[in-house]
Amino acid sequence: MAEFRTIPETFLHRVKASANKVAFRFPTASGWSDLSWAQTGVRVRNIACGLRSLGVAPQQRVAILANTRLDWVLADLGILCAGAATTTIYPSNTAGECAYILSDSETVVVFAEDASQIAKIQSVLGEAPTVKTIVTFDGQSSGDGKVLTLAELESLGETWNNQNVGAYESGVQAVQAEELATLIYTSGTTGQPKGVELTHDCWVFEGKAIDDLGLLKEEDLQYFWLPLAHSFGKVLEAAQVRIGFTTAIDGRIDKLVDNLAVIQPTFIAAVPRIFEKVYNKVISGAKAGSPLKYKIFQWSIGVGKEVSLLRQRGQEPGTILGAQFAIADKLVFSKLKARFGGKVRFFISGSAPLSRDIAEFFHAADILILEGYGLTETSAATFVNRPGQYKFGTVGLPVPGAEIKIDPETGEILLAGRGVMVGYHNMADATAETFFVDAQGKRWLKTGDKGELDAEGFLKITDRIKELIKTSGGKYVAPAHIESKLKVAVPISCSVVVHGNNRNFCSALFGFPKEDLEGWAKQAGVSGSYEELLKSSALQTVLNGALKEVNSDLPSYASIKKFAVLPTDLSIETGELTPSQKVKRKVVETRYKDLLDGLYAGANESM
Repeated sequence: MAEFRTIPETFLHRVKASANKVAFRFPTASGWSDLSWAQTGVRVRNIACGLRSLGVAPQQRVAILANTRLDWVLADLGILCAGAATTTIYPSNTAGECAYILSDSETVVVFAEDASQIAKIQSVLGEAPTVKTIVTFDGQSSGDGKVLTLAELESLGETWNNQNVGAYESGVQAVQAEELATLIYTSGTTGQPKGVELTHDCWVFEGKAIDDLGLLKEEDLQYFWLPLAHSFGKVLEAAQVRIGFTTAIDGRIDKLVDNLAVIQPTFIAAVPRIFEKVYNKVISGAKAGSPLKYKIFQWSIGVGKEVSLLRQRGQEPGTILGAQFAIADKLVFSKLKARFGGKVRFFISGSAPLSRDIAEFFHAADILILEGYGLTETSAATFVNRPGQYKFGTVGLPVPGAEIKIDPETGEILLAGRGVMVGYHNMADATAETFFVDAQGKRWLKTGDKGELDAEGFLKITDRIKELIKTSGGKYVAPAHIESKLKVAVPISCSVVVHGNNRNFCSALFGFPKEDLEGWAKQAGVSGSYEELLKSSALQTVLNGALKEVNSDLPSYASIKKFAVLPTDLSIETGELTPSQKVKRKVVETRYKDLLDGLYAGANESM
C-alpha cells in the first residue's frame, strides 16, 4: 500500500479503494443498517465543507461531546478533512470540565449529542467565548444558526462544495503530517486534565503499525463500543481507515450482549472490567447448576488449561487430549463463545491491567485475549500480544517503529517513536517534566510505569510509579496487582480499591453493582434488599474467604488486614471511575475518608 501523510489523505484513498464495501454498520429503529465507504465519503465531505462554510479555518479546534456512535466518527473525519483538529470530550464530563476544555483548546464549534449536552455547553459559553456554533446529532435546531442539526450542517456543506468545486480535495492535500489532529484531554485520575497533542503523523504511524502486524484484516468485522474520546477508541478508527475492515458501532453497553449475537464480529476491543464481569457470571452460573453440570464444567476447564499450556508453548494437543478438548468445547466452551457471536478470533484488551488468571481462564475456554499497552501520550497502541506470539501476564511485543528502554535506576519504562505526542497543550512545564532527553538529543517519554523486558522482548508492567503505596513501615505495595487478584477471587463482579499509603497496614474497599449482587444472592439463597445484602453475613463470609486466598500469596506487609463494603458501586457518573473504567484513587479515598479512618482507629501497631 502507498504511504500516506495524513488521516484525510488515507481516508480519501480508502473511499476510492473500497467504495462499494461496507464501512459501518449502525443501529436504527428497525435493526441494523449499512454505510458503504463511498457513502461515508459523501457524508464526511459534506460535514467538512459544512464546517468550512461556517468559517472554520485550518488547525482550529472543533469539539465532539457525544457517546460512541456512527455520527461521532463521521464528525471526527469531517473535522480532519476540513483541516481542523478534534477536541474530544467525554459525555460524562461536568459542565465545569467542559468549560475548561473548551477554553483551553479554544474550540470554535462543538458537536453535541442531544438536548442535555447542548444545555451543558450553553451553560458555560461565558467561559468559552471562542465557541460560535453548536451542531447536534439528536437535538433541535435553534433556527438562528447558533445550534444546527447535523443534517443542516451537511446541507450547508453540500451547497458549499458545489460552489467551490475542488476546494475540498485541495484542502485535504494541504493538511500536513506534523499538524495537530487531535487534542485528547486525559481523564485525570489526579489534577486538572491535560490536553495531549497528537498529530496526523501519530495516527498514520499507528494505523500502519497495526496494518504491518497483520493483526487485523480487511475482511474482519469489528464490534465497537469503546469511548471515542479515549485514545484506545481513536487508534482503532485510525486502523480501520488504513486497513478497511467493517465496523459495527454502538456505544450502548447495555446492548452489548444482544448485539454480539446479531453482528457476530471477528474481533472486539474491550477493557478488563468487561472480562471480569463475564468471568464472574460464568463461574457463578456454573456453580449454580446441578452438581453433574458443575463437574463437567470443572473437567472441561481442566482439559482447556492443559491445551492452553501447550498452545502457549507453540504446540498443539495430541490425539487423546485433542479429543477431550473437542468434547469440552461442545459441552461448555461453544456456549461461552456463542455469547460473543461465535466468530470472534480474539479480543484486544487495553486501558488497564488484565488479570493473568482471567486471561488464562478464557484461553482455556478457547477464547484468546491479546493484552496491549500504550498511553494517550503514545496514541495508544505501543505494545501488543499477537495471535501467534503471546505471553499472558505481559503486554506483548512493541509495535513496528516503537522504541523502548528501561531506566536502569528507577525501572521506569521510557518510550519514543512517531506515535509519541508533541506535548501537553499550553503546559510547557508539564511537557518538559514528562520527557527525558538522552545524550544523542532523542526525546523519551517517561510513562510513569515500571516494567521489565524478558529475553524475547515481551514487556511486563510491574508497577504504576504514581500509584505505589508506601506503608508507614516503609514498605512499597503495588495496589493494582492486589486489586486484580481480589476481583478474580471474589465470585461477584466488584470494584476494589486497596488503601494503605502512610498507614501501618493495607485495607480494601469493595463496591458491588446492584444487578450482580442481587444475582449472586439469588443463586446463593440469600434474601434481602440491596442495602441489606451489602451488610449481610453471607457477603462478609465470601469476602473473608477471598481475602484469605489472596493474602496467602502476599507478603505480610502487603496483605489486606481489614476491609469495608461501600454503600454503592464506583461509577463514571459519580466521578470515581474514568470513562475507561480506571479508578480515581484519590477521589475514592477522599470521598470515603471517614470510612477508611474507621478501619485504622485504634490500630497503632503494624498488624
